[in-house]
Amino acid sequence: MIGANGAGKSTTLRTVSGLLRSRSGSVSFKGTDVTTMAAEKIVRLGVSHVPEGRKIFAPLTVHENLEMGAFTRDDKDEVKSTIERVYRSFPRLKEREKQLGGTLSGGEQQMLATGRGLMSRPSLILLDEPSMGLSPIMTEEIFKIIKEINAQGTSILLVEQNALMALSIAHRAYVLETGRIVLEGPAKEVLNNPQVKSVYLGI
Repeated sequence: MIGANGAGKSTTLRTVSGLLRSRSGSVSFKGTDVTTMAAEKIVRLGVSHVPEGRKIFAPLTVHENLEMGAFTRDDKDEVKSTIERVYRSFPRLKEREKQLGGTLSGGEQQMLATGRGLMSRPSLILLDEPSMGLSPIMTEEIFKIIKEINAQGTSILLVEQNALMALSIAHRAYVLETGRIVLEGPAKEVLNNPQVKSVYLGI
């Protein structure tokens, strides 16, 4: 999902995850109406939200941050197994598992926020501006991991200012303007749309 600042992208994600209440319309997930459902219950249904700005727990270690992502799960062995899977996806986090989250670089904090989002074993991840403030090299690394997560069977709703990068890996795209979808379709078609090229890609 792409759009200018203030278009409503982050608000959309926060509404889907139950952090905001919609003024009109409804939100359904896998056939269940979640419009008025508490955020915790939406997580239990299989939706995970990785917010803009990462929002990691700075005073906690990497490992403790990941454990916080599993607050809806009771099976300790399964939680341990999921942490190990996160470490396989993010080897750098394994190297820093005892390091405080607040001492990580921006890219490492994004990895941690994404890894924490995976801890609830979601079927859908809402990923908000993962490349914000990152170097081009780190952005490429993060997007490579996003593709891998999706290939493993997790759906991703990605909000991203880097429209070219987002459209290059997405299957479907939505263009948002002042809270309304003004264009949607296969990502390749949206990428080649003259208006999108002019307004969002600078081509």
